Amino acid sequence: MPKIKTRKGAKKRFSFSGKNKIKRDQANKGHLKQAKNAKRKRQLRKIVTVHKSEGKMIRTLMPFE
Repeated sequence: MPKIKTRKGAKKRFSFSGKNKIKRDQANKGHLKQAKNAKRKRQLRKIVTVHKSEGKMIRTLMPFE
């Protein structure tokens, strides 16, 4: 039986909260910032949780985290 390895890309992008929810950064904040207003850029700074329908797939990528 081969070892199960953690996907390093997923490990860098996702983390777990205290109640075992998966946290992620928001998209659309890398470039073209002059076109976005201040409120939108400020709200994109927040860390959000992954939807539970996608959580099962992410947990298979990170079996030991």
